[in-house]
Amino acid sequence: MIKTILYVHILSATAWVGGSLLLFALGILLRDKSAQKSVYAHLGPIYGYFETFWLILLWITGLTMFFHFGIDDALRYAPDSDLAVLMGTKLTIVGVLTLLTVIHMFIAFKTHTVDRTPLQNFISRGSSLLIFFLNLVILWYAIGIRDLL
Repeated sequence: MIKTILYVHILSATAWVGGSLLLFALGILLRDKSAQKSVYAHLGPIYGYFETFWLILLWITGLTMFFHFGIDDALRYAPDSDLAVLMGTKLTIVGVLTLLTVIHMFIAFKTHTVDRTPLQNFISRGSSLLIFFLNLVILWYAIGIRDLL
């Protein structure tokens, strides 16, 4: 059963990070602002629901493995261990990423059919960029944690 959960976790991470990479590439490669706006207008809502599904699965499968492998005990009884330090850092980053995702999606859905204010644009693009880079950092920590297990 835990192998299935790990499989779903890796699949979810692939979908989550892959979607992030796609949108990041579109933002860089689509130089024509009207084409970019058109693509994001059509892709954005679908992507939002798609990514929400995978993020929820990541949380469910991640927490399941967290307790299955006793990592909660490592955090509680050996907080200075390599595993506890890596996992604590990863969980903190995942929490920040989740918060940024909620903020980004709130702005995206609120302004889907209207122009954004400069502040909304700054927060939306900034959170999107941070989410992209935090994904890469989380993957790095996940590899370190897997090496310890």
